[in-house]
This record gives sequence, C-alpha cells and structure tokens, in this order.
Amino acid sequence: MIKKSYKVEGMHCASCAASVESMLGAQQGIEKAQVNFADESVLVEYDDQVVSPSQMKGWIQQIGYDLVLDNQNTLEEEQDKERRKLKHARNNAFMAIAFSLPVFVISMFVPNIPYANWIMLAFTLPVITWFGREFFQIAWKQARHFSANMDTLVALGTGAAFLFSLFNTFFPEYLLSRGITPHVYYEAASVIISLILLGRFFEARAKSRTSDSIKRLMGLQVKTARVERNGEETEVPVDQVEVGDVVMIRPGEKIPVDGAIIGGYSSVDESMITGEPVPVEKQQGDKVIGATLNKTGTFRIKAEKVGSDTVLSQIIRMVREAQGSKAPVQKLADRIAAIFVPVVISIALVSALVWYLVGPSPQLTYAFVTLVTVLIIACPCALGLATPTALMVGIGKGAENGILIKDATILERVNKVDSIVIDKTGTITTGEPVVSEMRYTGSAGNQELLNLVYSIESRSEHPLAGAITRYLGSHAQNGYEVGSFEYVSGQGIYATSADDEVLIGNRSLMEQHQVEIPRQLLQEYEGTKQAASQVYVARNGQLELLFHVEDQVKPTSVAALRKLQESGIEVHMLTGDNEYVAREVAEKTGIQHFKADVLPEDKLSYVKRLQQQGHKVAMVGDGINDSPALAQADIGIAMGQGTDVAIESAQITLVKGDLEKIRYAIALSRSTLLTIKQNLFWAFFYNVIAIPIAAGVLYPVNGFLLNPMIAGAAMSFSSVSVVMNSLRLKHRKLSQ
Repeated sequence: MIKKSYKVEGMHCASCAASVESMLGAQQGIEKAQVNFADESVLVEYDDQVVSPSQMKGWIQQIGYDLVLDNQNTLEEEQDKERRKLKHARNNAFMAIAFSLPVFVISMFVPNIPYANWIMLAFTLPVITWFGREFFQIAWKQARHFSANMDTLVALGTGAAFLFSLFNTFFPEYLLSRGITPHVYYEAASVIISLILLGRFFEARAKSRTSDSIKRLMGLQVKTARVERNGEETEVPVDQVEVGDVVMIRPGEKIPVDGAIIGGYSSVDESMITGEPVPVEKQQGDKVIGATLNKTGTFRIKAEKVGSDTVLSQIIRMVREAQGSKAPVQKLADRIAAIFVPVVISIALVSALVWYLVGPSPQLTYAFVTLVTVLIIACPCALGLATPTALMVGIGKGAENGILIKDATILERVNKVDSIVIDKTGTITTGEPVVSEMRYTGSAGNQELLNLVYSIESRSEHPLAGAITRYLGSHAQNGYEVGSFEYVSGQGIYATSADDEVLIGNRSLMEQHQVEIPRQLLQEYEGTKQAASQVYVARNGQLELLFHVEDQVKPTSVAALRKLQESGIEVHMLTGDNEYVAREVAEKTGIQHFKADVLPEDKLSYVKRLQQQGHKVAMVGDGINDSPALAQADIGIAMGQGTDVAIESAQITLVKGDLEKIRYAIALSRSTLLTIKQNLFWAFFYNVIAIPIAAGVLYPVNGFLLNPMIAGAAMSFSSVSVVMNSLRLKHRKLSQ
C-alpha cells in the first residue's frame, strides 16, 4: 500500500471535499482517501498494483476538480503559485463587483429608466458566463454523477434568478397578460456571485495563513550543496546529493543534508530544529542535521539521509499529514456536510411551494425570492472550515514549538491523559554518560596529565571515553603522540606515550596491573557503584586521577515532572537499570511510582495494567525497547533524539526531547479543541438561525423577508469569521 498526499485544485467548500473523498473512496484499490479542505490536499492510501495516480486524476476531473500529481515545487514556486491564485481570485471578485454595481444601482434606485432590463442584462451576462462560470461548470459535473455541493446551491439560485429575469426581459407580455408584474432579479444573480467570489478571495487569503508553519519549515531547506566528486568540489542542487557523497560545509553555511562528520570540527546552531539556542560542539563521528547552521569551523560530512529521508523533510511530512487528518469532533460535521446540500434544496423547494400556495400576492415573486435566498444562505463553507483550519493552526503552532503531532485525533485524546509512564534513560536523564566529578589522587592539578589522558581517550570509541573527552574538551589539549594503544575488553585501555605507561579503566584493570587504590576510594566506590561508573587513571604504576561518570538527570526534568504531578497527572518511571539507580533518580525528580529491571514486554504490560484500571495513559520513551509500550498507550510520546522506530510508534514527537513540552502539548490540545468547538457552534448556529429566516418564518410576525443579496454577504462573512477565529490560536499564550 502506498500512502501519498496530492494537491486538489478547485475545491471551494466542505461538500466539495466530501465529493472528492467519496469519489476516490469508492474506487477499487483505494483503501482510504482523506481530504484536507483547509490545505486543499488529499491523503490517499492505495494499492499501486490496482490503481495508478493518473487514474485517480481522471476520476477527480470527472466531478470538476483536478489532482496535481507532480508537486515537487520549491518554496518559491509554491509561494508564486499561491500569489497567482490569490491574484486570480481577487481579480475575479473585483471585476464581478465592478460589473454588478451598475445593476445594483439601477435595480435599487432607478428601475424605471429606459431599457433598464436590457442594460442590467448586459452587465449581468459577463458575471454569470465568465467570472462565475466555475459555479455552473462544477455543478453540471456533479449532477452528471448524481451528486451536489455548494456550487450546486449557487448555480441553482443564481441560475434560476438569471433565467427567470431573462425570460421576463424577452417576453414580458407573458406574465402581464396574467396580471403579474414581470420582475427581474439580475441584481440578485450578479451581486450574489460577486459577494461569494469576494468571500472566497478573503477566505483563501486567510486560509493561506493557516499553513504558515509548513512554509517556515520549507523555508529552512538548503538549495545547493558543495560535493566532492572525482577529486573536485562541485556545487550541485541539493536534490542531486546522494547517500555516501562527501559534502563540504564552511563557516556560516547551512548544512544541506543529514550526515556524520568525517573530518574537521565546529559548533552548529541547531535551534531551527530543536529550539535550543546554544550552539552544539561537533567533531568527527558526530551526527549533523540538514538545515542547521554551521557557526565557526569547516568540516566534511558523509551524507546519510537525503531528499525526503532527512529529518526536516520527515518533519514537514508529519506536519502535513497531521494537519490533513481528522479529529473525531469533525466526523459529525462531515456527516452533516455530506447530506446538507440535498436537505437544503428540499427546504428551498418546500418553502417556495408554501409561499406559492398560501403566501400573499404576488405569490410567485415571494416563492422565487425565498427559493433563491435559502439556496444561497445555506452554504456549508463555515461548517467545512470549522475543524480543519483550527487543526492546521494548532498543529502548526505545536511544530513551531518543537512538538510534532502525527494525527489530529491526538489533540482530543491528550487532553484526557491522567497517567504518564516515562522511560528513564534518554528521557528523564540525558541518556549518555557524563563526568560528574574529576578528582586528583596523586599530586594536585596536573595539566600535563590531563593532556595525556585526553590524547589517549580521543582514540577510543567507548561511551565512557567519549564522556571523558567531552569533559576534558575545555580543560585539556590533544597534543600528545600516543605510541602503543590496546583496548582491554571489559576493563579499559593500556597505552604508552614517550616514557609513560598509562592505564585508564575500571578497578579490575588496576588490580590486574597491581595499581594500589586507596581504601577511602574503595569505600566510596562501594557506596555508589550501582549508580555510576568509576574510571581510574594510573601512570607508571601510580594512581593519579579518578573520574566519576553517570547518566545525569536533565536540568529541565525535575521542574517538568513536578508541574505534571501538581496538575493532577500521575507519573510512573520505568527503567531497565537496577533498583539503586531507579530509586536515586526517583528521589531527585519526586517520582513516587517507579519500577526497575524492566524488559520491553514489562513496559508493555505495565501500560496495559494501568489502562485496565481505567487510566488514560501517555507513554514517553526514546528507544526501540520502548516502541511496544508507545504503540499500546493511549498517547505515545517520543523524544526527538530517539530511534526512528520509537518515533514511528509514537503519535507525538518532542523534537528537543524536553519533558516540559508535555504540559505545553496538553495546553495546546485544550486551546485547539476550544477553538474547534467555538467554530462548530457558530457554523451550526448560523445555519440553524439563517435558513428559517431565509425561508420567511419572520414574515408573518413583522413582515421581514431576507434579501438574496444580504444572504450572499452573510454566507461569505460566516466562512471568513470561522477562519479568523482559528487564526487567533496562533497568538494565544499557552501556559507550560
């Protein structure tokens, strides 16, 4: 099964989206079709052995829309296309208004001037046949497939008004001979189309702002890369970089692709991806992320992920798919939108019939006005925009703050979480060994010794050696020439430099070479051996230096976990480490529920047990061993620096790996859901109130009958107001 997103052109309302979904969903070989009306795209899961993209394009064209198959546009091309689209919508709207104004003035203020009907016909004809032609084209294609949408309502209403007026212009004597004044409704047809076109222009302009997060992310992408090929440096477009290519990065340049440093060193600003403002020191072997900024040094990387496989491309894909997914709260709106048009047409016909049969004179005029007004005002645009616009803004706001949400359903579920299960290593702690203490055991401060240790440890790939070299990076220099170098499995390193023999390793290595360790240090080691590692350094048989190495609690974890518990959420910690380590971390962070020595299946069972007790559980992890529990939990939250398997198993990814973002995600969920509910309320409220008024229920009470032109303006305003309410979410302050 292939899962791919395509742009859809020509959609104007929720029922347009429903038409595209139903057309694709009904075809053999298509498992699922999910339209994002706000983003004008469709996410399709299909069997490429049964159906091809070109076939899907043909089916969509049959009902009046188009599927864009080749959408490899750059950000500039996308923005240029959007500008042209907005310009076309603006020109269409304002030209239609320009032609409609004379019709409106004549109809409202000077209806008795000579040849009034013919003048109004001349100005209305371009509005109907050119500026508003898409309404009729799509309505006709929909009718051929026994379907209907918002364009059907507009085409029926304005088309009926125009044809009725056209008949009365050419054959006025027909109604005159029956004692009926041959009214014309050119102003209704032209002004309604103009107002709807104007509303669509404002709606498109506002809607384009809901996808700002995608545009910002796309804007981070690098256009070219300097690649070493055939012994020469060549600058090529970034999409031509292949896995395994050697890429040169100079100071001040953005890194074009994901890779690993194979030569040189530098500090890299990764804030565009992680949100962390402090540059990260990078050296040989370290990973770098495409689109991050090289600050100081020059280095070479070996490309490991290119094109759609880079971290940034995956983030863009995840955000797109999440924005296009549907929350459960949208299902009701979708069901209503699917049956809305036929129901409205029925209401319009029944209203017209009632006015014709029992209404005051002239019955035909009242019946016709009611028919047109109901068809126009009942457009389901606001209903269709209510949920997707809020989701796009909410998910985009999360992405800008380092929270990637895979699916819209998560925004509803995360708000209900009452228990959070957190893996220790890499989640609460840094996940890598760190030197927490360095102590001289021989002579006081010895810079020569530090330089020697740094030179030796730099040649080792062991995690503890990496911790020591990172720690000594600001204290020592790699200036010693190392002679022999031997890694003793499970114990440490034996090396020589000039006249020195150096041992760096654990107690077993020291004992094997008969290096004496003071009793005081041994007693101290016995008390902490389960929580940290001791690395001894001996030179020429004498113990001179001691490193205390441990996996430290992240600085932000303590405050984040305390706030979560204060908000009423139970926090549970699971770890494969021993009881001593688990207890120490629990005490530092204030966690009351913890379990040590757990395997992946134990984590899965722990989550299941909490769920069986009625809890809504979020699981936070970063490793492959966490993926079963992440998939089982109601909400799976992966740390951004974790494994690909963990990130794929989770529904939320914290790019920066900061637990403080969990509370932000909960606050974002609440605000987005509140916005959706506000939008749906006003969309439903608008239709519930507007349709009866358009049908004329107030006429027997106070003689009020809604003008079709006012109905068109109100319909457009309702759509724009829903989009603007969603955009308010972008500027809302969310407590963390």
